[in-house]
Amino acid sequence: MRLTETQIMKKNLGLFLLLCLPLFAVQATEVSKSGLDVKAAHALVKRVVPKYAHCFEIAPIDPENGRDVFELEQHGDKIVLRGNNGVSVASALNYYLKHYAHCEISWNGSNLDIPSPMPRVAERIRKVTPYRYRHYFNYCTFNYTASWWDWERWQWEIDFMALNGINMPLALTGQNSVWDRVYRSLGFTDKEMEGFFSGPAYFTWFWMGNLDGWGGPLPRRFMACQEELQKKILARERELGMTPILPSFTGHVPPTFKERFPDAKVNSTQWGVNTNVAAPVYILNPEEPLFAEIGKRFLEELIDTFGTDHLYSADTFNEMNPPTNDPAYLHNVASKVYGAMADVDPQATWVMQGWMFLDRAYFWQEPQMRALFDAVPEDRLVVLDLDSEIYPVWQRTEAFYGEQWIWNMLHNFGGRVSLYGVMERVANDPAAALRSPNAGKMRGIGLTMEAIEQNPAIYALMLENVWRDTPIQLDEWLRGYARRRYGAENADAEHAWVVLEKTVYSHQPWWGTASIITGRPTFEKETTWTYTHIPYDRMEFLEACESLLKAADVLKKSEGFRYDLVDVVRQALANYANAVQEEFAAAYKAKDRQLYETKVSEFLMLIDDMDELLATRTDFLLGRWLNSARSMGVTKQEKDLYEMNARDLITLWSGPDCQIHEYACKEWSGMLRGFYKERWLRFFDYVGQCWDKGEEPDFARFDQQMCDWEWQWVHAHEPYSDKAHGDEIKIAKKMYWKYADRMKQIY
Repeated sequence: MRLTETQIMKKNLGLFLLLCLPLFAVQATEVSKSGLDVKAAHALVKRVVPKYAHCFEIAPIDPENGRDVFELEQHGDKIVLRGNNGVSVASALNYYLKHYAHCEISWNGSNLDIPSPMPRVAERIRKVTPYRYRHYFNYCTFNYTASWWDWERWQWEIDFMALNGINMPLALTGQNSVWDRVYRSLGFTDKEMEGFFSGPAYFTWFWMGNLDGWGGPLPRRFMACQEELQKKILARERELGMTPILPSFTGHVPPTFKERFPDAKVNSTQWGVNTNVAAPVYILNPEEPLFAEIGKRFLEELIDTFGTDHLYSADTFNEMNPPTNDPAYLHNVASKVYGAMADVDPQATWVMQGWMFLDRAYFWQEPQMRALFDAVPEDRLVVLDLDSEIYPVWQRTEAFYGEQWIWNMLHNFGGRVSLYGVMERVANDPAAALRSPNAGKMRGIGLTMEAIEQNPAIYALMLENVWRDTPIQLDEWLRGYARRRYGAENADAEHAWVVLEKTVYSHQPWWGTASIITGRPTFEKETTWTYTHIPYDRMEFLEACESLLKAADVLKKSEGFRYDLVDVVRQALANYANAVQEEFAAAYKAKDRQLYETKVSEFLMLIDDMDELLATRTDFLLGRWLNSARSMGVTKQEKDLYEMNARDLITLWSGPDCQIHEYACKEWSGMLRGFYKERWLRFFDYVGQCWDKGEEPDFARFDQQMCDWEWQWVHAHEPYSDKAHGDEIKIAKKMYWKYADRMKQIY
């Protein structure tokens, strides 16, 4: 039979495909082995440098001894980015941007001014990370910073993580839907669930089992939107090669649990922090058969909803003492918690925040810690040493008694914007720990900050450790950072960073510092959560301010420079405010009313001037925070609820008598005039009235009045702008030189 032309073509094509099958199989294996999703990596490049994406090629390579690797090489007119996954490719791109194009990507003013023609890569660069895990996020970050993030903001942060080599992000968004479906599957009604979920600004502490209901009731619409957002987050993280850490069950049950299951053993616990949240939290006893049943349902529903990468977070006793220090009890609890994971996912690894070993060090001694750890199979536990750069727990626990652990920089508490940190430790200690013979199973490094979008330099420095195993030469790094951030070499800017490293970035108080402006009004130097002690030479710090001001006319086009100038001058004025407060306090005690009123006027003027300075940057606007919260709502009721959450968290924290009011204080435009100044005005008015009457002020009574006023402010809705106004350079110059002579005179 004679074959037609079409039949001949089909036959030849079939033969060709048959001969090529081994080749196709090899290529498919190589892609699978490398773990690189080329399409996803290319999409990231287009998002980061859309005008230059066509200048880059992406190619897969295999990991080296199980470690992530990237290469950078010139190929004709193209720059080749090779990696074993999307994180590695993104890291190659970031290496090129930093070291060839002298660019810097940051929360607070990125420089992506790539030179033309694009710099060529003279020789192949190859980097292998020494760390299996590069962790990111703290539970608290999800509220102190990310409460109101939409997909656009999340997408930017995921790209930022990938560019900086992060592969192990904590992924907690959207889990409330899982909790809801699990308890409803057990028969709980709307009424029985209404006091369980917190409001959106308090998810962190609900998830850690510290509180129920505060800031609620949570609208189901918000819950559903967060579930869909989490699906996008996880899809993006996974396609880039990250392994997200999902939540697991630790026994947290609704307040009405005993009504539905009267025979169940449920422990009533109270968070160790007095937040004025009257209701206790209820934790199901791990020995109860229901614990395993609910734990199984939770993880099955979680995996069915979000999939899994086999990493799970569980913090059983966050800032709470267990009912007993009996090692047998603690072993049993840990065994049940891990068992609830492993029964559903035999590959489960427990990622444990090590905060309790620092926060409750008196309780967690060697017998208690070993009992907890020994309940988990070998290499199925990873402990996060949460504050390694200041209080390294690994050094006093034989590296967590042989468990896998991760060295982390915590740095920020509550989202305060003050300048502080210890650059020398961040530059040296991760590599020193990695090389220490006593480091045991150190498997990674990470960032466990309570909040971000502040102090960008110290985070950039920490992330520099990801692709190296040697200490960072700080002087050299600072010169390079100033050039990348500001887009040009400048001697004055470089000198400013030398001074900043010796002053604000040479010390870190336990909770960080804050200006007395943000504290509840007082004649004392400090308040409960407002530590005003300046642990560096304030006069020397002014040298950094003046060096940046000298560079202003040359570097004024740089967004990073404009942010830094505002932030550094803000810090100078905040430090000076502490001195002025001490002056009017001294004048009051000396009964010198004329001097007192002069200093009070200066203090109030200083608050206004700081507000005007900070209004020049969206980074420092109260309106951005509040309006983002309102934008999450559909109805007026929802918008008002979310705004209340947003206002409450950064002021009282919870109720009027909350112990940690001001913990999350903010030196923001809008906060200064609309909240802090208003409090001080009431304080000065009260003191003046008492002075006129010849009476001693009752400051305890005044504080209670302030609680009431603050609570009214939390529930108010006066508008604040989310649009910056004013020229940063001009206003920074005006405000600094207005006070410079006086600051120097005092210091």
